[in-house]
Amino acid sequence: MPSDATTPPTTVAVAVAKSVASAERAHATTVRMHISEIARFLQDNLGQRLTARIANINDPKQVGKWASGDTNPRPESEQRLRAALQVFQLIQDAESLYTARAWMIGMNPQLDDEAPAQCIAEGRMRDVMVAARAYVDGG
Repeated sequence: MPSDATTPPTTVAVAVAKSVASAERAHATTVRMHISEIARFLQDNLGQRLTARIANINDPKQVGKWASGDTNPRPESEQRLRAALQVFQLIQDAESLYTARAWMIGMNPQLDDEAPAQCIAEGRMRDVMVAARAYVDGG
């Protein structure tokens, strides 16, 4: 929530504290989940093809293998999947499941009008997290 002359400082402080707690919760959730759970969640909520794109792989069926626990992604793909889940959880916690999905696939002005999912696939996880926090903070 942006601060202005009409917003009391305590309201801003509460909003920032809430945002930080939400980001910490999203991080903790992501760290504790097994990669098969993460792959399954993303596959269920973003689809197999988009999840494969986020992981920067060509074969969407590989996501199903990860989700079932048959195989594990390479470290680079796992990093992308964990980042996608953390961002998704942050947005979902502040808004809703549907908003989080739309946010991940829509053009984002803070990312030069690219979709956050595409940016994660390109390895720009930090840029996406900054954009997600700004969105949650109302900016």
